[in-house]
Amino acid sequence: MLNEIENLRAEAVEAIGSADDPKQLEELRITYLGRNSRLTEILRGIGSLDPADRGPVGSTANKARQEIETLLNSRKEAVEAAALNESLAAGALDVTLPGRRAVDPGHLHILTQTRREIEDIFIGLGYGVIEGPEIEHDHYNFTALNHPPDHPARMLQDTFYVDPESLHIQPPPGPRDVVLRTHTSPMQVRTMESRPSPIFIIVPGRVYRRDSDATHTPMFHQIEGLALAPGITLADLRGTLLEFATAIFGEGRETRLRPHYFPFTEPSVEVDVSCFKCDRGTLPEGGRCPLCKGTGWLEILGAGMVDPNVFGWVQAHDHDPATSQGFAFGMGIERIAMLKHGVPDLRLFYENDIRFLEQF
Repeated sequence: MLNEIENLRAEAVEAIGSADDPKQLEELRITYLGRNSRLTEILRGIGSLDPADRGPVGSTANKARQEIETLLNSRKEAVEAAALNESLAAGALDVTLPGRRAVDPGHLHILTQTRREIEDIFIGLGYGVIEGPEIEHDHYNFTALNHPPDHPARMLQDTFYVDPESLHIQPPPGPRDVVLRTHTSPMQVRTMESRPSPIFIIVPGRVYRRDSDATHTPMFHQIEGLALAPGITLADLRGTLLEFATAIFGEGRETRLRPHYFPFTEPSVEVDVSCFKCDRGTLPEGGRCPLCKGTGWLEILGAGMVDPNVFGWVQAHDHDPATSQGFAFGMGIERIAMLKHGVPDLRLFYENDIRFLEQF
């Protein structure tokens, strides 16, 4: 039996010495030291041996077991160290190589920047910012804003109409037409239905019209403004817009109001700002200014005093057409961004050309 133990030990030593994988070493441990291994059986059977043989067999078997355990542990450490060194060598860094520039995390789109800048200006003037639904009832988009039934804006070639049945919605009494909103002005009526005067809000958001060229897209962004308070006048509107023009286009700007027509304001005006690139239409180096076409003025938005007919739709909500007073204005965010940054084509905002977007 002593010879058998010696043979097992020699066999284990040779097998362990040639093993080069942790999995293989675990299999050898089970083979030579496991519960069903021959060496374990010999140790369990010592009690059945002759008394004279128990000491030598037990001592030899235990020494063989300890030697095998030590060899297994040493070989495992050596194999793991070799694997670690190999991994480190494969992933070694050459510190002499030039550094790599960190990936640019990106930045806000120019239209988002412009929108937030406009919002910050009016928040500073005491206005709140609210949003409204992009799919709107005809009632709020046209009727309650004093658009007659035959108004051109209601025509299919100007407006995207939506089937209300497909949206599972119930339009209000009256025309059952549902549209992609053509402006953010419907929030004028929705807000007056929910709160009394005074009201000072701006309404940014996406709007939709059937236009597509260098200065129009089917989807664009607009900001509507509404200010209601006792005694408010057109002079307050002009002062508000002058403050806005100065903040967005720079110091020294002037504004002018030109008579115009909008269904939901009376009187209505177009608002111009003095050109910030030239001196009354002429460039410092001479020649006509290409931005304002030599006029010295840039059209930026439409505005006016809220028409009493609009108050008539919300008379039940404490807005009397005979006594309520306020002004409204609306501007395109793309228009402001184009003028401020000299962008020649509206479509550049939506082409996602990184060369263009990285300039802002």
